[in-house]
Amino acid sequence: MDRVQGIPGHLARRAFGSVQTVSQRFRDYVAVSVGIVALTLGAMALVVGRVELGVTLRQDGDRVVVEWVARESPAARQGLEPGMILLDINGHQLIKLPQYVCPDVDEDCSDDLGNDIPSVLEPLVPTVVPMDGVVSQLIHAPVLDFTAIRASDLASFNPESWYGASFPGSWYVSDLRGAAWGLLVGAFVLIVGGWWLATGRAGSSLQSVGVPLAVATAMPFLVAPLDATWHAAAQMAAGILVPFGVGPLGLALAARIEEPEVRGVARMATVGSAFGAMLIGASPLLAPGSNPSADLLWTVAIAASVLIPGLVAAGPLRRLDPASGATGGRLLQSAELAVAGATPLMSLLTSPRDLLLLPLSAWLVGIAIAARSTIRPLARLAVRAQLQRDLIVAATEAERARVAGDIHDDALQELTLLVHRLDEAGDDEGADIARIVSDRLRAICGDLRLPILDDLGVGPALDWLVLRIERLSGGEVRLERADGTRPPAEVELAFFRVAQEALGNAVKHGAPPIVVRYRATDAGASLSVDDAGPGIVPDAAETAEREGRFGLMNMHQRAEAIGAILDIRRWPSGGTHVALEWRPH
Repeated sequence: MDRVQGIPGHLARRAFGSVQTVSQRFRDYVAVSVGIVALTLGAMALVVGRVELGVTLRQDGDRVVVEWVARESPAARQGLEPGMILLDINGHQLIKLPQYVCPDVDEDCSDDLGNDIPSVLEPLVPTVVPMDGVVSQLIHAPVLDFTAIRASDLASFNPESWYGASFPGSWYVSDLRGAAWGLLVGAFVLIVGGWWLATGRAGSSLQSVGVPLAVATAMPFLVAPLDATWHAAAQMAAGILVPFGVGPLGLALAARIEEPEVRGVARMATVGSAFGAMLIGASPLLAPGSNPSADLLWTVAIAASVLIPGLVAAGPLRRLDPASGATGGRLLQSAELAVAGATPLMSLLTSPRDLLLLPLSAWLVGIAIAARSTIRPLARLAVRAQLQRDLIVAATEAERARVAGDIHDDALQELTLLVHRLDEAGDDEGADIARIVSDRLRAICGDLRLPILDDLGVGPALDWLVLRIERLSGGEVRLERADGTRPPAEVELAFFRVAQEALGNAVKHGAPPIVVRYRATDAGASLSVDDAGPGIVPDAAETAEREGRFGLMNMHQRAEAIGAILDIRRWPSGGTHVALEWRPH
């Protein structure tokens, strides 16, 4: 049995919970740090950055030639090739191509009588436009727009059909300026969205993942200016920052998975996918934006880093299974965790320069509509059904408890005292007969138990019991359970009754917060109940019979009946600790 010697139960609970709190704070710190770095670099790209078009020009006599084109650069994407000759640059014509024109100034090539006038080819061959001293200035100035043609096509120019490559460099420059909209959206999501989620306004189940979710959703928008510069280093930084910023969300979602083994696998999937995406982003040949196949692979890796833990944490099949004890709150929580895992993917698929922010805006609107019209009504129905079931169970248990209480408070206690007195008097035969009757009555009391205990096990039964006790106590009563397997029926009954007695004593003699911990594995089961009251007296167990504390005697008898160890003590600083541990024979 796991024990923290010398620490009160409520302090032990806080120490246990503080591990998760520290882990959550660390994830939030990492996520916010990456978000701030991305926001800073994106703003710097807008202020001092310029577009790297990936083309170098040189003057060759009276012509301007494309000397070099970077692989997968904007120039290469527009069909520019080394050796091409420029026809115009930044609105200045360098070479005039032959074209059919009208010999008259009349644009419709007709005379005063309306007769067609044959057009003529002018000039007859490609002709360089004289621009003394200007060409050198043009190619050394920022190059925005130009049209180029292959030298072979220029030599055998045919005005009827020719191929040229137009390079709208000004579009890429304006694209960088347009990325400012994406940066503003990202900053809004980072600051406002993070505050809204972290304060629980979007739901308590999303509060622990609020900051990483806001950062993961904002990252593609924050790095948009870096990607729009087309600088290799800036694109590599964007390719690394996005998966690094999405990773904390994957780890936060993985932390919500109840099963330790599955949680570990989900964490490895998150780390592996995020690291793979960072490797793709760090490669100059595979950096996002430079290779369509790499873009797809990079997006899939980032999406997997949050989708896998998000869907596993949601666990829709398990949570919708009645045997799992799913409630309306858990149904809503499953939906929220699944949405949290999918939202960064929608952000990745959204163009930061799209004023409508499709498909992210459509996704968020769809979530709002679904939450209002479908998920929350279903959750309310599930809660109502759960409450109705609890009322039926409570009514049934109340009647059974009344009968069991009559037996327990009257006949069974008298028989227990009779057994002890007969043993002390040396009447073994009478003591055995009384013990047999006592065992039969105890078996009858054991049959008067909760249906939920028989159907679902002691874990869900403790859920019901803790909820009931919390309403009666008026303070915090918390259950921490990890029941991967079910022990035998008689063990479950003993655990439930010990928990029932311990919680009753905690409410009567202790003080909240009250913490119940239950764990069941193939190696055994353990239960502990801690309160923050003054604590049980040291010799309570020894004087229980004399002072009429039959609850303590009953707990010891139930522990002995299943071969378990019962430990009841007072913590040095106050509070009663009741622990029950059972191992299969």
